[in-house]
Formats: sequence, C-alpha cells, structure tokens
Amino acid sequence: MSGIGSSIRGRLPYTPINARPKLQLPGGARVAVWTIVNVENWSPEGAMPRTVIPPPMGQPMLPDVTNWAWHEYGMRVGFWRILEALNARKLKATYAVNGSCIEIYRQACEAANAAGWDFMGHGYVQKPMHKVDDQKGAIEATIKAIRDFTGKPPRGWESPGLTETDETLDLLKEAGIEYVADWCLDDQPVPLKTRAGAIVSVPYSLEINDVAISAVAQHTSDEIFKRGRDQFDRLYQEGASIPRVMAISVHPYLTGVPHRIKYLEMLYDHILGHKDVVMWTGAEILDWYKAQTP
Repeated sequence: MSGIGSSIRGRLPYTPINARPKLQLPGGARVAVWTIVNVENWSPEGAMPRTVIPPPMGQPMLPDVTNWAWHEYGMRVGFWRILEALNARKLKATYAVNGSCIEIYRQACEAANAAGWDFMGHGYVQKPMHKVDDQKGAIEATIKAIRDFTGKPPRGWESPGLTETDETLDLLKEAGIEYVADWCLDDQPVPLKTRAGAIVSVPYSLEINDVAISAVAQHTSDEIFKRGRDQFDRLYQEGASIPRVMAISVHPYLTGVPHRIKYLEMLYDHILGHKDVVMWTGAEILDWYKAQTP
C-alpha cells in the first residue's frame, strides 16, 4: 500500500450493510450502545486544541489561560457529573484517555478504573497524529501508562481528533491494539487491513459527539438529547432486521457543564426505556463481533 488514497481504500472492501453475513446481538437485541468519555491533556504552554472564545482583537496569546481553564473545568467538575450520571444508571463507559493524563488527572483515572470502565488509548497528549514526531513511541508510551495503571494494556484506540497518518493503523496493530474508533464509516464493526493482520473498526459517530455538536456547530444545550434520540430511534427501527451499533462520545468540558448534563441523562433514560438494547463498552462490542465472525 503506497500513497494515502490507495492505502485508505485498500484497508477495507466496500460491502453494503445489507449484503453481509447477518450478525446477531444476544437475546435478539437490536442496538448495542457504547459511551466514550474523552479525557485529554491540554498543555497550558501551547495553543489550545479547542477554544470557546476568540482572543481579544484577534491576537492569539500564550498562555491561553481562558480556553485552557474552560477545558480544566471539565476535569475538576464536569467529569464527576458524567461519572455520577453513568453510575446512577449502572452504565460503564469506554475511557478514551491521553497516556499523560494517568498522572495529571490521577483521581479521575482512579474513579474510572474503580467503575470498571474500559480504558482506551487516546494518544499520549492531545495532539494530531500528524504532529507527533514519534508515533510508535507515543503509542507505546500510552499503552505502558494504561497497563501500569490498570494492570492490563488497552485493547482499543481513538486517535486525538480522530487523526491518522498512512502508517498509524499498522503501528497500532503491531503494538497490540485490537480495535480503533477513528473510522466513522459504518453502523457495524468492520475489519481493517494492516501489515500485521486485521484490526477492527468499532462504530464511532462524528455527529453524536459533543465536539461536533457543541464546540464546532455551537448548537443549543439540548441538541445532544434531540439528535441522540433521533439517532437511536432510527437505529432501533432498523435493528429489527440488521443489528446496529450506536456511539455516544462526550467530553467533560462540554457535556459535563451544568446546562448540558441533564440532556445526556435524558438521552440515557430514553434509550434505557427500550427493551432489546445492550449497553456495552468498546471491548465488549469487539468481543461480540469477533465471536460472530470467522
């Protein structure tokens, strides 16, 4: 595989969802729902990955205390609201965490581990993979940080900003990663080719993601509920014949704030009001898929 275009298409064949061997969720369930809570290290010394307000008179400044503090609120306060919302409903999340956060946000990581969340690599710091000088080293450092903390290596990976270079998938597979969330192209898991064998893409959503909803499009606070409800309802309808996977991706500095958290709770309550739904982690979806396919 050479060149971005040929290698990307060469990772997987085009197979329509209605032309595949049929998958079955346990108990005849229609939809598997997984939640991803993203925990990131935004360095106060550098430019912020996201901003809530522009700099005065359009002149960028470092340190960017205002936008760094916006993110930091999420880890000091917002994360704990999300944790409480999930614990109250006996739900487990997939914890997409920068490797460096294990030490920086130690208490949040301890709480996620105690809750039984599935730790997923999310880069070592919050930086696009294209800007990482040593991808292999960063991947290995992230895996080591998670393994040393939880006692086991992460099985999944979500690149910062869902970014990949032409080599990222190969490096992830070679490092022992089994599934990725970067490829937002299906409602079911699909295998992706790497030079070390197949790695599984677990369905992730660009649009049931509070970065796209709140930080980019700047919708009103209730949009995650309205959009999430509509997404779930359609997948639930279609799942009667072809099972589907739904992802809900949140960040503590966005959905963990007071004016948004109740809408996430409302979305969970809507989903939990339906039978034939399984609430899983990314690793549980991976295990189900692998058991269903040769």
